[in-house]
Amino acid sequence: MTNQLASARRIIIKIGSTLLVDRQTRQVRTDWLSSLAEDVAQLKAGGKDVLIVSSGAIGMGREVLGLAPGGLKLEESQAAAAVGQIALAQAWARALGARNLVTGQVLLTLQDTEMRRRYLNARATLFTLLRQGAVPVINENDTVATSEIRYGDNDRLAARVTSMVSGDCLVLLSDVDGLYTMDPSCPDAEFIPLVTEITEGIRAMAGSSSSDYGSGGMVTKVEAARIATHAGASMVISSGHPLNPLNRIANGAACTWFASSANPVAARKRWIAGTLEPVGKIIVDAGAANALDRGKSLLPAGVTEIAGPFARGDAVSIVDTDGREIGRGLVAYDHNDAVKIIGRRSGDIFDVLGFRGRDEMIHRDDLVLTGN
Repeated sequence: MTNQLASARRIIIKIGSTLLVDRQTRQVRTDWLSSLAEDVAQLKAGGKDVLIVSSGAIGMGREVLGLAPGGLKLEESQAAAAVGQIALAQAWARALGARNLVTGQVLLTLQDTEMRRRYLNARATLFTLLRQGAVPVINENDTVATSEIRYGDNDRLAARVTSMVSGDCLVLLSDVDGLYTMDPSCPDAEFIPLVTEITEGIRAMAGSSSSDYGSGGMVTKVEAARIATHAGASMVISSGHPLNPLNRIANGAACTWFASSANPVAARKRWIAGTLEPVGKIIVDAGAANALDRGKSLLPAGVTEIAGPFARGDAVSIVDTDGREIGRGLVAYDHNDAVKIIGRRSGDIFDVLGFRGRDEMIHRDDLVLTGN
């Protein structure tokens, strides 16, 4: 599956702190970071969207603050993150800027990927950065989050981001080059280049020993693979220590691919249509119904009536004038605001509401047709 990087349209790359920050010196591995930026620039030149989920803020911040080696208290970790986030953003901005790429820092917690309103806000920001050609560098917001610090769950955060932006491929750059049948330090360990289904057997391999390989690192990566592949993205685990790690994957370096049987768009549509329970209705006129059938977004001008209550980001049914459900989607406005812009042109939204919301009542990316 080495061609997955070449065929992917949107790639998410997760960087662990041990790759970015030298354990002895506590300094950024500038040569390595420069080589990764070179790989990213090549992907961007090929017309791909690239997002980076980067750890390292705590490691960089504790050096700046002069904190003693060893375990940190939670509040010390959060203070180190506050200082380190600035240094981390600067490091990425320098490395990517040297290749004429704009960097945007986005701080997230797992809750931002789980709570609907925060999810939509984060998703809109990331898509806007991508449309402007920037490379979002996403860091876990350790200054306010606690579970990520305690459990090192950045792999799952990267998988959630992949789902959020409908990514095609998630790359986890790791200390190991992939999944083995047991701890790779064991003589009998066998390398697994491809996983087509995450079975109990695969989970057992990830957690079958008491070493770091089994007790945390690979367990969270297999869980990340489950999230990513369910969202329609393939995922790859590969060693991130050598220079130009992405180029090495593309050229056939040892790695483990987790295959997905769906594509991101189809997976998202299936989630909206079959998983979310609608909490309201939006009735549309014939013109809007025809536009939806042609793959367009639902604009306020085509809405004739609204039944709620619902909040921004909730799933709603889209119904025609005969009362037949023709689709479902995630609505971009709270019920009270949606009522005010019924039948209005998108250009009138600011005058009516006093703020500039989305042009669409439901964007086509958040909408699936369900009628026969």
